[in-house]
Amino acid sequence: MFSIERWQEIFDAINKNRLRTFLTGLSVASGIFILVILLGVGEGMKNGIERAFAADAENMMYIWTGNTSKEYKGLNPGRSIQMDYSDFEHIARKHKENIASATPIVRLWGGIISYKNESGNYRVEGTTVDMQKIENADMYKGRFINENDITTYEKVVAIGYKVYTDLFKDKEDPIGKYLDINGVQFKLVGVYLDPGGEREETRAVIPVSTMFRVFKGDQKINNISLSMKGAATQQATLLRAENLTAAIEEFLKMKHTVAPDDTSAVHVNNSVEEAARFTTLMLMIRLFFWGVGICTIIAGVVGVSNIMLIIVKERTKEIGIRKALGALPWSIIGMILHESIFITAIAGFFGLIMGLGLLEIVGPFVETEFIVNPTVNFNVAVTTVFVLVAAGAIAGFFPAWKAARIKPIIALRDE
Repeated sequence: MFSIERWQEIFDAINKNRLRTFLTGLSVASGIFILVILLGVGEGMKNGIERAFAADAENMMYIWTGNTSKEYKGLNPGRSIQMDYSDFEHIARKHKENIASATPIVRLWGGIISYKNESGNYRVEGTTVDMQKIENADMYKGRFINENDITTYEKVVAIGYKVYTDLFKDKEDPIGKYLDINGVQFKLVGVYLDPGGEREETRAVIPVSTMFRVFKGDQKINNISLSMKGAATQQATLLRAENLTAAIEEFLKMKHTVAPDDTSAVHVNNSVEEAARFTTLMLMIRLFFWGVGICTIIAGVVGVSNIMLIIVKERTKEIGIRKALGALPWSIIGMILHESIFITAIAGFFGLIMGLGLLEIVGPFVETEFIVNPTVNFNVAVTTVFVLVAAGAIAGFFPAWKAARIKPIIALRDE
């Protein structure tokens, strides 16, 4: 029940000890402020990781080879392992029930691309239709390479947006124009945008069959990229990814005569496993942030509790008079708790508003490699409010309980 007298007592007590109350409230506000900022940073890290994984298709695998590090079947270590197109065909066919998209990648490093008076050194890749799905690329103009281009060995090219802005300074329509790639004319059919950013948009993509016929003269490939079909749960997807990774490694090592325990000759980078590791890491970081924030709040709560003990000591005689006049123990407890919760809640709300305000103002401008737009959602803010109320109640309960147990005769003798 609302009591104007109770509130007058609280404000009188605060007014008499303004500095002490301010410093006590500041410790609580600081704890909530730090907690909100830490939680915001945790959310920003989560956003950053999600953006990094969004640059490519979900459940992506990237396969490449290196040099052997062990002697095997009479062959010396240090051999260079080179995949070819038949490796890609076998993997795509053997595991088609688990693969959503797959493409080989054949690179022409240092490709000189020219248009009229403009030219530049760019990465040229021979690939297939699925490359667009794996890279999550959107078309800015025109189209990507298609199956017909690959089947008929067409000299067509799709370029990244950065290549387009470099070569077409006057922003003319590029579709249908001819680019010179290392002395060979290619018809430009599209300009694509890549969520991976400018680095991924400094590439030119041509049909893999044309790359073999025009530039390579063989069917050796540099990498294989694929996206795996997801399962019903993250754990099942992770298990499927582990099994597929092991099967691909086993096949490539067997075909290219590599020791089963050689870890440097065949590499399969699995984004599902990376995502699982990042998820676990993020959980640990967020738990750590919560722990630091809660410990900071506890420090403030201890300060409030100590202040309330001092208040109880100062008001011992008053409490004795109240009890002598018939005040019940729970009314004494309520009086102390009321003041404790009020101080904690006001200070905590101030810290909460300051923290949320700072994140709201600064958050949209924070965009690093690992932290993007740190914010705290509404549910977390509501949870923090409940933490505040609970903290205020805990801070005041033990001093209030001590006050309720004071014997009137002893309290009246107190000086």
